[in-house]
Amino acid sequence: MTRPLSADSPLLQPITVGAWQLPNRIWMAPLTRNRADDDGTPNALQVEYYAQRAGAGLIVSEGSQPSALGQGYPNTPGVHTDAQQEGWKRVADAVHAEGGTIVTQLMHAGRISHPDTLGGQTPVAPSAVQAAGEVFTVNGQQAFPTPRELATDELPGVAQQYADAARRAVAAGIDGIELHAANGYLLHQFLADGVNGRTDNYGGSPENRARFVVEVAKAAADAIGADRVGVRISPAHPFNDVTEDDVSVYETLVTRLDELGLAYLHVLAEADDPIVAKLRSVWTRTLVLNTGFGTESDRDQLEDLIGSGAVDAVTVGRKFIANPDLVQRWTDDAELNAPDEGSFYGGGAEGYTDYPVLH
Repeated sequence: MTRPLSADSPLLQPITVGAWQLPNRIWMAPLTRNRADDDGTPNALQVEYYAQRAGAGLIVSEGSQPSALGQGYPNTPGVHTDAQQEGWKRVADAVHAEGGTIVTQLMHAGRISHPDTLGGQTPVAPSAVQAAGEVFTVNGQQAFPTPRELATDELPGVAQQYADAARRAVAAGIDGIELHAANGYLLHQFLADGVNGRTDNYGGSPENRARFVVEVAKAAADAIGADRVGVRISPAHPFNDVTEDDVSVYETLVTRLDELGLAYLHVLAEADDPIVAKLRSVWTRTLVLNTGFGTESDRDQLEDLIGSGAVDAVTVGRKFIANPDLVQRWTDDAELNAPDEGSFYGGGAEGYTDYPVLH
């Protein structure tokens, strides 16, 4: 970067997304930070963290479990108890006091968990397919267990858990929710043909593998209004041992989601991945891009993506960790703080709320 952003930069233009009037198109990506209380209640540290970053066009919170069985890692926040709801109220009030807008990402981890995290319960998944590798628990690294396959008659109840969590978030003053259907967690597990081996109406064809995600989205939309619901997907992203040979499911999925009138679609993919343009052609509302784990977000590239009409907004992760005032820094072409990767997952204020700001 060698220049400040001009006032007419595509990144700085306001945008109406669903129920929200947003001041710019530089959004904060969902970022797991493992700082909630042991019972999943957002605490004062998280209140400060999100309020510091209220200059983002929209804050998408860290993945937050819609039920106790949905928890994947220690000290992630939940949205299923009164105490957690009150914690989110404090977050929402603080972000709004700074002029920001925030949605809570609802993340059911599915098989990406462990009984040590779930009070002895076995994680659930679309099929009893064990993930390769290990997961961090309160007792250290543990091999993933073989999950329990969800019965067909359980699925409406799981969808209702998402809807109930969405109601709690909005009742707390949070502006809406994002459904996490990416990165190998439960909703992505249903989409992925390498994980979903079901033989009922939720497995097999692209239409069937997309069915549960659509039902969850509809339940959430019915609960709080479609204009307060976004969905995140990561086509063919192998994170958490997801394998996908048939990515046609995403065109099917996005076509069905578009019919629900949701606020936005959030895609994690490389900018030049052909699937971005393909999904753009079937999605009629706000399309948001995160350029992925493999590359650092480049301001000028993101500006070009919005300016060309390829996408409508972008999300940025690691740079928002280290730069609470990222929008101002990018606008002024100011030097950026470097993130402390050792403090990404757990700890206290260090590497969380102590990054310096310009003013």
